[in-house]
Amino acid sequence: MNNDLLEKIITWRRHLHQIPEIGFQEYQTSQYLFQELEKMGYHPSFVTKTGIVVYLDFQQDKTLAFRSDIDALEIEEANEEDFVSQHQGLMHACGHDGHMAALLGLAYRLKDVKDLKHNILLIFQPGEEISNGSKIMIDTGIFEQYNVKGIFGLHMFPDVAEGKIACRQGPLMAQSGELDVTIHGKSAHAGKYHEGIDTIIIASELISLYQSILSRIISPMESAVIHVGTIAGGTVRNIVADTTSFHGTVRTYSESVFQRIVEAMQGFNEAMEKAYGCQIDFSCQSFNPPVINDKNLYQQLKIAAADHFEELEEPVMLAEDFSHYQKVVPGVFFFVGTRCQQYDNGLHTPTFQFHENVLLKAVDVYYRLALNTELGD
Repeated sequence: MNNDLLEKIITWRRHLHQIPEIGFQEYQTSQYLFQELEKMGYHPSFVTKTGIVVYLDFQQDKTLAFRSDIDALEIEEANEEDFVSQHQGLMHACGHDGHMAALLGLAYRLKDVKDLKHNILLIFQPGEEISNGSKIMIDTGIFEQYNVKGIFGLHMFPDVAEGKIACRQGPLMAQSGELDVTIHGKSAHAGKYHEGIDTIIIASELISLYQSILSRIISPMESAVIHVGTIAGGTVRNIVADTTSFHGTVRTYSESVFQRIVEAMQGFNEAMEKAYGCQIDFSCQSFNPPVINDKNLYQQLKIAAADHFEELEEPVMLAEDFSHYQKVVPGVFFFVGTRCQQYDNGLHTPTFQFHENVLLKAVDVYYRLALNTELGD
């Protein structure tokens, strides 16, 4: 069974790797998934233009869901294998090709199962990289339609040793928000700076004030990141800059901490507007809540992973839209380790790669969860 399944996984994964598509434009990807599921005897359904669900009805009241994301990234691949991306400027640099292959593998193993203690819903979700794919899938009503009471998802992860199933109870991944700030001031000659409103100076002070939120407003027991990644302002060296913009990200493991950070930023903005007479356009929109793993399902994952399980001591500051599912039903998201001597490049890099045999481990854990998970009310 393993040799046959591995051959199929390799075929699925490598075909999918060659046809990467960005969020909500995964037309070739979803057509391929649809056809492969039909070959197994299933009747998949499109629930968005590119999102697919497969419902396995075992005549039970409750349903357990498994989710894979299906979109890729705008990255030019730098690998040299014979199955590299055929779509210029696009690449599965985050392992979604592996996620899809693992879920197809679960479908393959379940196709001849006649009886389970719950129904199964397989979710192939578009648009994870642009943050709102899961919300759109939820809004289709599939969780109510199929009475979903729990959900599992996984991610290939190069920070964990190859073949390990890594997870932790509670916070696993961060809430993420995009920070956008534009300061409007007044231009003047540098020799008469007092006649202008210097937005570069204001931006510098504001960024420093934002960083003080982490050391003086947020509890030292809470983890948070405020990072400014780009800044631009001014036009000429001897002219006061009338406009400066900067952009970054805010990440925490707590929605209340995230809200407190945003409130503190807004307070600093108002103070700077009064002090300098400038105008500040501010946005810090939260896209994904933190990934918070359910205690009960986490314990069942540990049993399913057995000797391959690795408990993570700390969460990571990466974000995942799987968290939106966890706002609807209990869920667990876990990592499948890919780090080895040959492949140790990080996610979202042009050379991200992994050995497909780790997907056998992923399918095996999924299968054990499908058979043995006890769902709550």
